Amino acid sequence: MVMKNLITLFCTSIAIGIFAIPAKAGSTPKLAPELQDQCSTEVKEALYASFLQNRQNEQLKAYDAAKKYLACPTSGVTEAQEKIIDYLNKWTKLYEKAGGKQRLIVDIYEKRDLLDAYRVAKEVFANDPDNLQALVHLGAIAYQVVLLNNPTLNQEGLGYAKKALEALEAGQNLEDWSPLQGRELAIAYLNYSIGALSLEAEPRKALSYLLKSTQAETPLKKSPYTYAYIAGAYETGDYAKLSADYKRDYSGKDETAESKVALANISQLVDRMIDGYARAVALAGNDAQFAKPKAEWMESLNTWYKFRFPDGSLDELIKNILSKPLPPAPTPIK
Repeated sequence: MVMKNLITLFCTSIAIGIFAIPAKAGSTPKLAPELQDQCSTEVKEALYASFLQNRQNEQLKAYDAAKKYLACPTSGVTEAQEKIIDYLNKWTKLYEKAGGKQRLIVDIYEKRDLLDAYRVAKEVFANDPDNLQALVHLGAIAYQVVLLNNPTLNQEGLGYAKKALEALEAGQNLEDWSPLQGRELAIAYLNYSIGALSLEAEPRKALSYLLKSTQAETPLKKSPYTYAYIAGAYETGDYAKLSADYKRDYSGKDETAESKVALANISQLVDRMIDGYARAVALAGNDAQFAKPKAEWMESLNTWYKFRFPDGSLDELIKNILSKPLPPAPTPIK
């Protein structure tokens, strides 16, 4: 049976949102519209006015204005402009050192700019390598980094998630979890990120993290992707190994006690795969955003279910699957 490319499916998935930080209202001075010269005197004056207005209470806006001002050429500037440039350089350096964590939060949850978040992370960790707040937020959202199609960032995200989870499991805490709404939600998303990013290379290890991500009452527990990845981890992990072993050792031979045990262990795994795909299909329902992956999950589900239960009712299984607890990883039969 042909196994699905789980990473391709992952890259086309809809991200499971944690919670977005609402943008704060402000009255930043408007820049001259549609100006071709973005470094004209008028634009620079507006940028500096925006900086001054926001540097106390809207520092991210002030920082953005300052960076735009500093990006302009310095040749031919007046003495007054030189003083402004010197002040903005000092201010932005202090902000980057002290305000990196705030920028990370905004990049991740408000702007959804993960590429910039990972750039800012390097600044944060340069000053504080074990900053737990940064590790937790970067790790909790790391499963979405795969959408950037950047293997280096995938590894960075996986590393952040593992380090953050290790710290939390050792008893460390954050004073402020927002916008994650608490330790339980953070741990669930860290497990999910590790599982999702490990799925292709190490499906057996990924499975344990994915199962843990379902133990708390979070959006992950109600996402069809969670259970599709669990089914896929069984399929490309233990099932792939045991089925290959079975073909090598018992295919075309008379049935023995050992071959019966081997087949029973394979059947346990297929049952878990059926359970996972059935949950994914049930949770997808008729939601249009899941239409494409649902068709793939349904194809896999139908294949495995007919293999195990030729005379069973697949419709009945899907109808009742969510009323049953998620089964744990099976204990090998000896």
